[in-house]
Amino acid sequence: MATESGLTKGDILSTVQGYSARFAESGLTSALDRQFERDKDELRDLGIPLQTIDSPDRPGDNTALRYLIPKGRYDLPADIEFSPRELGLLALAAAVWREGSLSADSRRALMKLKARGIEASEPLLGYAPTIRVRDASFDPLQKAQGVAAVSFPYLKPGEHEPRVRTVVPLAIVQHDGRWHLHAHDIDASATRTFLLSRIVGPVTPRPDRGSGLLPMDTVGAADHAAAELRQLFDSNEAELVVQPGTDAAVRLAHRSRRPMSADGVIVLGYTDTDILADELVGFGPEVEVRSPDRLRRAVSARLARVLALHADAGGRESDRG
Repeated sequence: MATESGLTKGDILSTVQGYSARFAESGLTSALDRQFERDKDELRDLGIPLQTIDSPDRPGDNTALRYLIPKGRYDLPADIEFSPRELGLLALAAAVWREGSLSADSRRALMKLKARGIEASEPLLGYAPTIRVRDASFDPLQKAQGVAAVSFPYLKPGEHEPRVRTVVPLAIVQHDGRWHLHAHDIDASATRTFLLSRIVGPVTPRPDRGSGLLPMDTVGAADHAAAELRQLFDSNEAELVVQPGTDAAVRLAHRSRRPMSADGVIVLGYTDTDILADELVGFGPEVEVRSPDRLRRAVSARLARVLALHADAGGRESDRG
């Protein structure tokens, strides 16, 4: 279909492997027609720009439509070249995402590479790592970017019940090892950034909301969101004291903005107070927060809750004794 004139449905069914044998035997059956429609949807889901155009000799006749993949919109830029070994590494990278929410993206990238006639030099079957995108909200949010409003329950630290947020997703970016959603908050009439890990329920389409806003321009949204998060990280500074030789010193010192002092003082940049507090609590007495006050209070509150839980558990054990 990557031709200037495209192919008719009959051309495709009679020549493409997977269709041709069944078409030659029984013609266009309802089962074959359903498979053809499913395959069209899958191509479009993979980002392949499948278009339909009128046949020159039968304009306006839907039964004579021709299917076309515009070569210029599907090919990689002419100045991009990959060796067989490089393609093999890209294939391995795609395999890493095979089970995650980015699998469609990885398949799309590999199909574009193979369309250039480049094959991997080795199958790379001896090593097949996988990474799972744990946030179930990733895929529906990605699909809704700029074109649909969605709602989801969002639980902020310190709140006991999640709040339903209704947004138009604009971009999903990874920052500091976590996925963030940059979106237009319909109720607040402003852009907001949400941590995907704090979305605690399903993402629900909301066709009744945001109709006057759609579609929204997403060009540059990812870069803008990443820049905002980086600016926030750069502006926040935590001064900590870690005990030399401990796990805290090993894991945190390499992130310090300046070398660890003789008495164990390090300085970390951070984006979210609650996320850093959760991390620091895991080190127990190996780390002490000097500043800022908000971070120190957040860590103290978490440690107090841990002590209370242990005290309650100890009391229940005594009651059973």
